[in-house]
Amino acid sequence: MGVYGVNIEKETLEYYNINANEFAEQTQKVDFSSIQKKFIDLLNPTSLILDFGCGAGRDTKFFVEAGYEVEAWDGSPELCQIASEYSGVKVENKLFNELQEKEKYDGIWACSSILHLQLPELKDVLGRIVMALKHGGIFYTSFKYGNFEGNRNGRYFTDMTENTFAALLQDYSQIEIIDSWRTGDVRPGRESEQWLNLIMRRK
Repeated sequence: MGVYGVNIEKETLEYYNINANEFAEQTQKVDFSSIQKKFIDLLNPTSLILDFGCGAGRDTKFFVEAGYEVEAWDGSPELCQIASEYSGVKVENKLFNELQEKEKYDGIWACSSILHLQLPELKDVLGRIVMALKHGGIFYTSFKYGNFEGNRNGRYFTDMTENTFAALLQDYSQIEIIDSWRTGDVRPGRESEQWLNLIMRRK
């Protein structure tokens, strides 16, 4: 998050800093293995994965324990500390628009993370992700399902449908959607909340 929505970015990161321990309790033990495995099944055993907006470190820990080399970033200093301790990986405190690597990663995992960007910045960050992937690299991301854009419970969200996300990718011919599906929220009591999951490959 950065130049487009400085105040929005600040408010969202402040939410995660203040609520870091509660967020960790809600997310670290959630079983997300079916989607994690769907992602790593498309990778080689020696792949380098970037957990891009890693939150409390649940997925970083899973990928490390599955034998992958993992880099992890998050914009919240509090979550970086929690995720580092939980996963055993030194999580870097970086924002999405700091991604400048070129053809470095075999896989980029952005689970429920880049959804906090406003549309102009989301489009910019998608371009950065495409460039950071190796040719043949795999990208997973997820959004709350719908057309809402704005503040929800102290954080900014850009929701997506299959059509709105496909429209975002129109300028990026280097990447193609290879799978998309909807799921209910995996957290107890929130099963009715729908999510759009997408897996893409860089050509």
